[in-house]
Amino acid sequence: MNLRKVQAVARKEYYHLIRDFRSLYLAFFIPLLLILLFGYALSLDVENVTTVVVDYDHTVRSRDFIRELNASAYFNIVAHLSDTAAVIHYLDHNRALMGIIIPPDWTEKLRADRISPLQVIIDGSDPNFAGITRGYITAFIARDNRRQLVQFLNRQGKEEINPPVQGRIRVWFNEDLESRNFIVPGIVALILIIVGALLTSLVIAREYENGTMETIRSLPLGASEFLIGKALPYFFIGMADVLVAILMGQALFGVVMKSSFWLMVFASSIYLGVALGIGLLISSLTKSQLVANQLAILVTYLPSLLLSNFVFPVENMPSVLKLITRIVPATYYIDILNGLYLRNLDFWHLWSSYLVLLIMLFCLGTVNLVVLKKEGL
Repeated sequence: MNLRKVQAVARKEYYHLIRDFRSLYLAFFIPLLLILLFGYALSLDVENVTTVVVDYDHTVRSRDFIRELNASAYFNIVAHLSDTAAVIHYLDHNRALMGIIIPPDWTEKLRADRISPLQVIIDGSDPNFAGITRGYITAFIARDNRRQLVQFLNRQGKEEINPPVQGRIRVWFNEDLESRNFIVPGIVALILIIVGALLTSLVIAREYENGTMETIRSLPLGASEFLIGKALPYFFIGMADVLVAILMGQALFGVVMKSSFWLMVFASSIYLGVALGIGLLISSLTKSQLVANQLAILVTYLPSLLLSNFVFPVENMPSVLKLITRIVPATYYIDILNGLYLRNLDFWHLWSSYLVLLIMLFCLGTVNLVVLKKEGL
């Protein structure tokens, strides 16, 4: 391999890149926009559930219950309504996600030590949100029941009975249970796919469309020199985006890497190489910029977003999709990111994911060389 030839191809691609506003837009503006949108807008945390209340009881006890519910970080009472029909109206028009109806004799039954039900209506159009909300309100009512039990035992002159099993829960790795702690690192995988696959899917196809591929075939240029020269500018842009993402994640969202920075750089370099290999292969096979761009989105960006354990857990997917996730490079890169950012793992705990990415990089490089050699390079 002649380094001067690689440098010449890379310089040619660099000049084209800085003259192409659309490529620069994809390379820098879109990654920054993704960090801001995903970091601020995408959250799996359920807080401030909009709640409406109907209090038919109108007692001090019912008002205390409503006040404690509103004081919780998980519920936000937006209206005190007069009847059940108004609750249904709020839920139907998406003005509230939960309604609580306290019956007229609620406090009276409590004082008589009888079962005193209240009605909770939850909007189940989003099953995940509804399930978490149901867990929150169930825990809130259970805590209120425990307080009622203590008061009942005190009235009877008895001591509180401690349950035989007590769960001592401790959360590891993401102690605050903040979804942004794993969403922000996962955005890096999407950024590298955009820079690596979407941009490089155009570079060889552009040579075919412009008619310059025949000239390139006539040059004393090998397939490996051509590939590396085409990929180098995008590699440096991708690594620059990685550094920007790390700094923005720490500055804007307080997401700090717990493990080695250099392990992150190493993993990003391999993963970016895989993304570049996929983009160049698509570009070589399609020979059309429009088709290459659409195919790159279908083959790289969408699987990286949907099938990489980034947003949607792989454990909940059908068996066929679980098998497909095994060939999605972002699956292994996000596994490395979670280990470095959240678990403070070293290389020896993550070596298998590094190895799979290296194997993918080698295979894609080999296939790209074979394809270009068949084209006459």
